[in-house]
Amino acid sequence: MCSSGWIIFGLAMAAALLLVVMPKYSQPAEAAEALTMLTKNGETLRITPLGHGTLMVEYAGQVIHIDPYSDVADYSRLPKADQIWITHEHGDHLDLKAIRLIEKENTVFVINQASASSLSGRKTIVLKNGDKTTVNGVEISAVPAYNIKRERSPGVKYHPKGNGNGNGYVADLGGYRLYVAGDTEDIPEMADLKDIDMAFLPCNLPYTMTPEETAQAAAKFKPKTLVPYHQGQSDISQIARLLEGSGIEVVVLPLP
Repeated sequence: MCSSGWIIFGLAMAAALLLVVMPKYSQPAEAAEALTMLTKNGETLRITPLGHGTLMVEYAGQVIHIDPYSDVADYSRLPKADQIWITHEHGDHLDLKAIRLIEKENTVFVINQASASSLSGRKTIVLKNGDKTTVNGVEISAVPAYNIKRERSPGVKYHPKGNGNGNGYVADLGGYRLYVAGDTEDIPEMADLKDIDMAFLPCNLPYTMTPEETAQAAAKFKPKTLVPYHQGQSDISQIARLLEGSGIEVVVLPLP
């Protein structure tokens, strides 16, 4: 092998070794691609999917972290939170390690009842399904999030139905309506959602939905844009194919 060949071979081996030793979530969170749009009141809204069920929302000079999870992002490098929304109390949605890195003295937490004990001593607003609140000009409504059929053991759902359990959130940000579903299946209450501009729906077995079920759920309330998230290894391109011609734009996020 000529000297240039040995150099190329050595570089290839080094790159392969680097891939082996790099952690799964090695990309800096700030490199994630943000979804950017203008709201009706002329403000810029940026939504950055950080991986798993985790989002960062930037709007009107404030930062909102949703279900922060330290396995998917380096929260020491992210902006501090004016608000943190927690859909439910599972450790990949309520992660105190991540929260401690982004909370401030005046951070407001919007949470479900079952998360309250883990967040004692903080400024919390507990919402049950159907409750509403307004924080710093953002109107937030809690909607149901639960399993219909998927169980961790006979008779025990991964995400049980009932007030105090899981929330999804519908937020009005300057007239732009965002729906973050949390961990849920294709539940009947989704048919009551109106005028959703962007919806984040989960697609991750065995805990939430198949691609077919996620597409069926979106078809119930027809958001302008659907972003399947919390996707595990699901083939999200199936959702885009199933919703062709529906008028719903489907944004396919890369797998972590």
